Amino acid sequence: MRKRTLYVWGVAILCFVVLMIVTPAIPQSQEYHNFADQREFFGIPNTLNVISNFPFLVIGVIGLVLCFYKNYFKFSLQGELWGWTCFFIGVAAVGVGSSYYHLDPNDARLVWDRLPMTIAFTSIMAIFIIERIDEQKGTISIIPLLLAGVVSILYWRFFDDLRPYAVVQFVPCIVIPLMAILLPPMYTHSTYWLWAAAKVEEAEDKVIYKWTHHIVSGHTLKHLCAAMVPVFLTLMLAKRTTETNRISLLKTWKVSWTKVNENGTRVESREYVYTSVQSEDSH
Repeated sequence: MRKRTLYVWGVAILCFVVLMIVTPAIPQSQEYHNFADQREFFGIPNTLNVISNFPFLVIGVIGLVLCFYKNYFKFSLQGELWGWTCFFIGVAAVGVGSSYYHLDPNDARLVWDRLPMTIAFTSIMAIFIIERIDEQKGTISIIPLLLAGVVSILYWRFFDDLRPYAVVQFVPCIVIPLMAILLPPMYTHSTYWLWAAAKVEEAEDKVIYKWTHHIVSGHTLKHLCAAMVPVFLTLMLAKRTTETNRISLLKTWKVSWTKVNENGTRVESREYVYTSVQSEDSH
């Protein structure tokens, strides 16, 4: 098992090195800081983009408190507590860091916007390893994954190259839904993970601002939608129980689909028999 783990890490590092060699650097576009809604209310620059981060702070603090309040989430593993603690700290910090960035958008402040998000992403990866693969490996992976996220931010800031940061953001968006579907869950309500895996983009910032007649921009809506991710995960933690029959979502869907097909076949058979009887009676 240890050799397999080292092999997986080796392959991952090799793929990353090859990616860095064969792909060109991705500099940070300064156009990124040019958001559609730059209105100022109550003396707050870019007001809606700033205050729309407040839900992150609220849900992050709530989740952090519930992690330690009489074991409200009923964590059965120490690694889970550490992983979810890091996650909710990251979420709460997004509320502060992103607000700070949007007061005066620039590269220096963008670090404090992206760093908390990276902490949340990498914590989720460690949590998944703990729940779906191995508790010890997942717990040990918390610090290396967090460091990988921090290094990706520092690399971008010092070398103006977004490739490592893009990997840190992209990998969880692919791995989390795959693991949620393919690997048997430790707890119930695992479908909530699929909601959490959704990544809201901001490409339509100016378009949405125009469509809404300059009421709200796409970036503000992005903040509000993205804040629903920790809300879903907090609800999942509050509602879930230990899964007694560990079956992957894929297998569950297959069983459900088979039952639907079987029921459909039975209905068709009954209709055929009923039609045949009616046909014989008519003769």
